[in-house]
Amino acid sequence: MDYIVALLPSLGTGLLFFIVIRALVNADRNERNALKRLEAESGKNARDDGSSVPSSS
Repeated sequence: MDYIVALLPSLGTGLLFFIVIRALVNADRNERNALKRLEAESGKNARDDGSSVPSSS
């Protein structure tokens, strides 16, 4: 029983580390998907307007 008590802090820290890293990876994935959607939407809007690159005169 003593070995379970001795390993409990390490297991708790490992679980907490796993949860934090998983949250960071999921946030990064969501941000990349949002950026892809935004770029696709802005590219679609530029093609609809017919002015994909503004001219500087």
